[in-house]
Amino acid sequence: MTDTPYHLHKGDLPDDIDLSDGDLAVDCEMMGLNVHRDRLCLVQLKSASSDVHLVQIAQDQIEAPNLKAVLENEDQTKIFHFGRSDVAMLMYWLDIHISNIFCTRTASRLARTYSNRHGLRDVCRDILDIELSKYNQTSDWGAEVLSDEQLNYAASDVLYLHTIKENLVQQLEREDRLFLIEACNEFIPVRAAMDVLAYNQDDDIFAHS
Repeated sequence: MTDTPYHLHKGDLPDDIDLSDGDLAVDCEMMGLNVHRDRLCLVQLKSASSDVHLVQIAQDQIEAPNLKAVLENEDQTKIFHFGRSDVAMLMYWLDIHISNIFCTRTASRLARTYSNRHGLRDVCRDILDIELSKYNQTSDWGAEVLSDEQLNYAASDVLYLHTIKENLVQQLEREDRLFLIEACNEFIPVRAAMDVLAYNQDDDIFAHS
């Protein structure tokens, strides 16, 4: 895989960045997956025709006004892979509340029932015949200076989400399951809010017990 063009910004998006072209692909890098313990470190964004923009979040940072304005635009679909985690992290650490979401991981699980592999690397390989390197996935994203390898990895995570979404929507339409992904996507902000409030950590409120 070749290097992905990207622009790194410290703390927030610049005032003059326009990412309103088509859907917006979004991903986050964190210190871990515990929303209350593991801080948000990097947010990656790519519109339909833009380069990738990376926003590095400082350790004590609690707001990013330009990033918030972009992500809270209700007229633009935001594409995530495993949106539940990223949406909760953005909600908890930066008070960003996102709607109009499309989660490609959820769509893959609904459409690709012939497979049990739904990670981004698996979906890229199976759908697009593209091999993503996940070597830096578990590296130290809290470092003050991120390596070129980390930044290129992070940029690649949003590079193919538009194409993956298009492919999965076609499969879901063919199998008459589009209504399922639409309902699931609408629920993601609620599910993320439940994670922020620590529901379902020890007890699934939907379980019969």
